[in-house]
Amino acid sequence: MTESNLLGSDPDDDCVIPHAVEPEALERYLLKRGPYDGAAEIRSYVEDQSPGEGVTYLERISTERVMGTDYEVWDVHTSGERYWVVTSPTNLYAQRLFPSADYTLSFHIGLMARVMTRREVRADEDRRDRLVTAWRRWTQAAEALDQADEAEEFQAVGMRCRECLLSFVREVVTDEMVPPDQERPKSGDFIHWSELIANAVAGGGSQKEARSYLKSNAKSTWQLVSWLTHASGANRFDAEIALEATHGVLAAFSMAIVRLERGIPARCPNCGSYKVGSREVEVEAGTWHRLAFCQSCGASESAPGSSTPESPKPGV
Repeated sequence: MTESNLLGSDPDDDCVIPHAVEPEALERYLLKRGPYDGAAEIRSYVEDQSPGEGVTYLERISTERVMGTDYEVWDVHTSGERYWVVTSPTNLYAQRLFPSADYTLSFHIGLMARVMTRREVRADEDRRDRLVTAWRRWTQAAEALDQADEAEEFQAVGMRCRECLLSFVREVVTDEMVPPDQERPKSGDFIHWSELIANAVAGGGSQKEARSYLKSNAKSTWQLVSWLTHASGANRFDAEIALEATHGVLAAFSMAIVRLERGIPARCPNCGSYKVGSREVEVEAGTWHRLAFCQSCGASESAPGSSTPESPKPGV
């Protein structure tokens, strides 16, 4: 058989190999996706990372669990390139450089393992933005520890952690947190301020254990970092513990604060699922509101001024 026969270019040949389907046309042949499958987030991520390129087609081709973490691999076509997009955390790889999806996944896992060994804030963007000054000071403390060699330098890490915790208080406290019959704590009284904050962000009988944890964790961490600042025999191990304890306080409180301020329910009132997240909805030109939505059934809050529930942002 000649080359022209193989390509289906012989008009007398009944065996014709069709042309490749355009990415835009492939969309109609995909099975209908659920109300939430992450496609909208992948589309947004790729278009943000590749300015000027619009996504024409994307499809999740595999999900693999490695050491307790689920990694999704997406095949994404844009107007200018074709990518593998791998999650947890999300990164993209041009397929002209990484032709194999399996190799790309292995490369991604190794790369992310190396990245995670570096000292970085381990909190999502919402929580980092809510306590931006405190998280910045924590990062500075972590960088100081990486350069520390002597006891005095390890003590300095403790001082940075103290200032980080006090910055957290200054970012969060309001006059309403102080009961009318109670004297306002001094600005440097972290322990009592943290107790008032815990009462405010984790109030109610159902939050008793969480509230107790926030208070005890904050108190023990403050005592630890305060000891470190005066420990003449401080070593790297001491500073490591203080740094991680400070991170734990910020992570726990920022999670409680963001959840309270956004009013995100613990369970979906529609289907009872715990897979409740949040998303931004544009209610009018230039005005956005963050609303709770269920990743299982797609139920969502109503936007302000709306009488019907918002539909989740469409995928692709």
